[in-house]
Amino acid sequence: MIMKKALLLLFIIPFLAVAQEKGIHFEHNTNWAKVKAKAKAENKFIFVDAFTTWCGPCKWMASEVFPQEKVGTYFNEKFVNLKIQMDETKDDNADVKSWYEEAKRFTKDYSINAYPTFLIFNPDGELVHRIVGGAEADAFIVKAGEGLNPETQFVTVVKKFEANPTDVAIARATAAAAESAYDKNLQQRATEAVIANSSTEELLSKENAAFLLKSASNTKSKAFSIIRENKAKVDAALGEGKADAVLANAVINSEIAPLLWSSEGDKYATVVADAEKKYSDLKIKENIIGFKTQYFLRKKNFPAFKEAVEEYIASQDGKVNASTLNSFAWAIFENCDDAACVKAALAWSKKSIENNEDPALLDTYANLLYKSGNTKEAIVWQEKALAKVDADSKAAYQATLDEMKKGEPTWVKDEEVIMN
Repeated sequence: MIMKKALLLLFIIPFLAVAQEKGIHFEHNTNWAKVKAKAKAENKFIFVDAFTTWCGPCKWMASEVFPQEKVGTYFNEKFVNLKIQMDETKDDNADVKSWYEEAKRFTKDYSINAYPTFLIFNPDGELVHRIVGGAEADAFIVKAGEGLNPETQFVTVVKKFEANPTDVAIARATAAAAESAYDKNLQQRATEAVIANSSTEELLSKENAAFLLKSASNTKSKAFSIIRENKAKVDAALGEGKADAVLANAVINSEIAPLLWSSEGDKYATVVADAEKKYSDLKIKENIIGFKTQYFLRKKNFPAFKEAVEEYIASQDGKVNASTLNSFAWAIFENCDDAACVKAALAWSKKSIENNEDPALLDTYANLLYKSGNTKEAIVWQEKALAKVDADSKAAYQATLDEMKKGEPTWVKDEEVIMN
């Protein structure tokens, strides 16, 4: 019997080893010089995953995309693969700590300001491409493939733009590449180049109108003026109301919001009225509803926040996603004891769990039931949430359940507003 078990282990262990090698193989216990030397010797590009321990999309890529066989096959064949942890924690091992200084250099030298950021270097160790944000396996392979092609490499696109800043086609390609790479400064420069070197008629074509709308980020931009003077043509190309929505958002972001955030007291009505007068040809009131909820939440005026949320939900014909409803409801739960506000938040929360059993949403509903005085039903829903939550969060959900059973508050009474 012992011999059979031993033989069985001999068969199982190699199988497990093969299974673990299906995904991307990342280098360990090495340094940047050795990685570059290996890439040059093997004539491979270098793929660097710049991640942080707190980044949700980073964790998702590591657990759901990188382990896939087709991803491993592609990346292991074409790249020397490396992960660099960009933050520092008390649990970091010696290997991670050995990269601390290099991580700081990468942040500075390669302008890493969003996560996850993926960098691709050629076999000589020169940066040629960057990808910001995760993607499903097939889409991510395509994105990485663009880093191997000189025609689509980010650095190549940038060099073409620098050499030909007035070429509209190159500028448009650069703006798209910069948006994907999260390079806001380059995106703005390329966008301005497209607009400056195109006729108004060219910009108003169906092909280019969407690009024009993206460029109207503030009221001082040339794109804003062009759209404002040609609203009917923009709507004809992209759909009724598109022009007003974009223009109103530009007014909100560049004029209304800065004034309100920097002012003392509640000046919402005055500032918005002034903007509506200044831009009487735009539908400010119809497009400011979403911002209105943020404003009153930040000002901690929860009765007004409740009214703004109700107005926002009505403006969307009730079709607000569960996550947004949950955020609205949780803001009331955490910060407001007003009975009317709690009642409204409970209704939003109840709607969020229609056909949705996300434990976070169930937890919000249970807490609002409890705050509204329905302890018995609150405990039932908190138990449902506890049964569905992942292992890492069970303790927190259990603590809430225990507080409900003891009749203790499950909310913190302080001055902090959880949403900005």
